[in-house]
Amino acid sequence: MKKLILTLIAALGIVAGANAAEGGIAWDKAPNKTNDLAALQNGAKLFVNYCLNCHSAAFMRFNRLQDIGITEQQIKDNLLFTTDKVGETMKANLDPAQAKAWFGGVPPDLTLVARSRAGHGGSGADYLYTYLRTFYRDDTKATGWNNLVFPSVGMPHALWELQGDRRPVFDKVESHGHAAEVFKGWEQVAPGTMTPLQYDQAMGDLVAYMQWMAEPAQNTRIRVGVWVMLFLVMALVFVWRLNASYWKDVK
Repeated sequence: MKKLILTLIAALGIVAGANAAEGGIAWDKAPNKTNDLAALQNGAKLFVNYCLNCHSAAFMRFNRLQDIGITEQQIKDNLLFTTDKVGETMKANLDPAQAKAWFGGVPPDLTLVARSRAGHGGSGADYLYTYLRTFYRDDTKATGWNNLVFPSVGMPHALWELQGDRRPVFDKVESHGHAAEVFKGWEQVAPGTMTPLQYDQAMGDLVAYMQWMAEPAQNTRIRVGVWVMLFLVMALVFVWRLNASYWKDVK
């Protein structure tokens, strides 16, 4: 019973976080790179190096990365930790007890996050693309970071060395007699190892990989669906002409 209650509380927290995100800034449109093998390979590298330290992808096996053009030897040399094997699933090495102490909860599994985070603001990819680009320093938070899409998120900015430190800039506006702050843009406080454009492109690659990971067969499904629709259209033409030929002598 206790486990059920905790599960329900966690689910409500996730929904509340999603609703908070939808009520915040508008989500940016994520670039469509699910057919770009180079982008997917770079995204896989970023995911393993920066996300897999805390988050798991327990429904994805390392050897499935061969579907995006990474060889088994490349997986072994570049993407595996010392105790991992190619056929194993992507599990984080973070101890759950330590995660609760550091972040207030166990980081969620990310296998399906690109599909589950869709909402009124856009697709799950749009959410992730905006979320990964809207971290900023906040000394009032335990992690030292905050996020415009998910305010008071427990996750620190794992990619801050790439992006650098930024500060959100707001404009004060009057609305119905009340003062409100509207997000205007970003001010770069300290540069990262990437330029803003390079960082946005890298996050596009990472999100593309997470989209692919959520449904590795999606591109095949779409291609097969197109051929099926073409076949049905051609079959419809034949059936229509056959029907006309059959009934042409019937008065």
